[in-house]
Amino acid sequence: MNSSQTKKTGMVSLIGKTNVGKSTLLNQLVEQKVSITSRKPQTTRQRLLGIKTEGSNQIIYVDTPGFHQGHKRALNKFMNKTALSSIEGVDIVLFVVDALNFSPTDEHLLNRVPTKDNQVMLVINKIDKVAKKEKLMPFVEEVIKLFPFSEVIPISALKRKNIDILEKEITKRLPVGAHLYPEDQIAGSSERFLASEIIREKCISRVGDEIPYRLSVVIDSFKEEDKLITIDGTIYIEKESQKGIVIGEQGKRLKAIGTAARKELEGMLDNKVMLRLWVKVKKDWTNDRSALNFMGYKIV
Repeated sequence: MNSSQTKKTGMVSLIGKTNVGKSTLLNQLVEQKVSITSRKPQTTRQRLLGIKTEGSNQIIYVDTPGFHQGHKRALNKFMNKTALSSIEGVDIVLFVVDALNFSPTDEHLLNRVPTKDNQVMLVINKIDKVAKKEKLMPFVEEVIKLFPFSEVIPISALKRKNIDILEKEITKRLPVGAHLYPEDQIAGSSERFLASEIIREKCISRVGDEIPYRLSVVIDSFKEEDKLITIDGTIYIEKESQKGIVIGEQGKRLKAIGTAARKELEGMLDNKVMLRLWVKVKKDWTNDRSALNFMGYKIV
């Protein structure tokens, strides 16, 4: 048997409602930052790939937007559609929930998961926040009544607890197949896209609770030279009143956003980075199909 016959490759989709820690889990599984994270819900907006190759095994993880109900804007519909479509055509589904918190939104999403073709594992995250561990088993027993999960793994993505156990269970289920990506590739997204996400992450961490959902970043220019990468980006918001919040007094907040993003990008791209940012208003863009397409949220 030659080496190509012994290789295993599998697609693994991470799904769950907003803010259950899917992006943190993806970064831990890949052991690199490939998805931005925040305590604020709806941080992940698009389908993201994280790739891990070890020996003959290659796992392509698919991080998805958090599923949510009750939002009617075009952006929210796009995110929910993206989350549900990411279940299709994968080998394994990781259904991620908060420990001791299974809501109607969780159940609604679970009802959309097919029981055939996919192996669906229940991943109970944030167990480090459970003071009384004896409450976990009754919680698990109630959830598994709702779906024929192939495995139940309690974890803490933040603390890396039981991540190794989860990886072993995933690896056991990988189908035989040729690798789809070079062994040193860890992300399926372009550097241009990753730059926009890093900038957006720094914005989210520095503005109020409402603006993150009305904020997007477009990379206008990404030029690579031998010793310098020059990136021009525009931060779009929906209202003129939000512009001052993002820029800050005398431009201090925008400068802090740019500095933090530049430092992280230099580490990620292993090169010096010149980052220039602008802030523009695009009225009601989260409910404008043409604006969403312009910003990279492809709505057919």
